Amino acid sequence: MTTTTITASERAAAQAYLRLLESTQAVLTDPQLAPYAGVMLTHPMAEADEALRAAGLVGNEARLLRLVSSLRTSPATVWGRAG
Repeated sequence: MTTTTITASERAAAQAYLRLLESTQAVLTDPQLAPYAGVMLTHPMAEADEALRAAGLVGNEARLLRLVSSLRTSPATVWGRAG
């Protein structure tokens, strides 16, 4: 099992990316909200863009997806908490 060491800025970027994904899914699955997707997703997109830039992950999708996977599969380890 490979352990992924995550810096604070990488964790923030992965979390912002997950928030963007969740927001997008919520907006696009609601027929009444879907027409407003551009407006409703402006802030989550900007937040994710800024977090990716701050973490140096722009253009490094493979690293970002490993971080996201790490957050989703083992939050206790990623957050530094024991069992």
